[in-house]
Amino acid sequence: MVQFVHPAMEDLTLEGVLQALADPMRLRIMRSLMQEQSCMSCSEAAPCPDMAKSTLSHHFRTLREAGLIRTTKKGVENRNVVRTEDIEQRFPGLLKLVLSLAA
Repeated sequence: MVQFVHPAMEDLTLEGVLQALADPMRLRIMRSLMQEQSCMSCSEAAPCPDMAKSTLSHHFRTLREAGLIRTTKKGVENRNVVRTEDIEQRFPGLLKLVLSLAA
């Protein structure tokens, strides 16, 4: 069974969060997840329907390791949700600011 690693809120770093958000595709994934405000599979949140699964997995792993999303396994799907409360508590206003400026 796959075990996903999620850093604790106090282990989130500004550098890690900004580095993860520096990629345009990851910004688009985060925007999709934020708009839905619910769990989405990787394919539902994918910025491009024809993106290779390996590339998509890399983007989600980067977001997860930066502490931006939480991934859970549901059946054969990986379900993802933004760690809004943790990010807001650690870096107030950062996520909304970055996403609004990138739009």
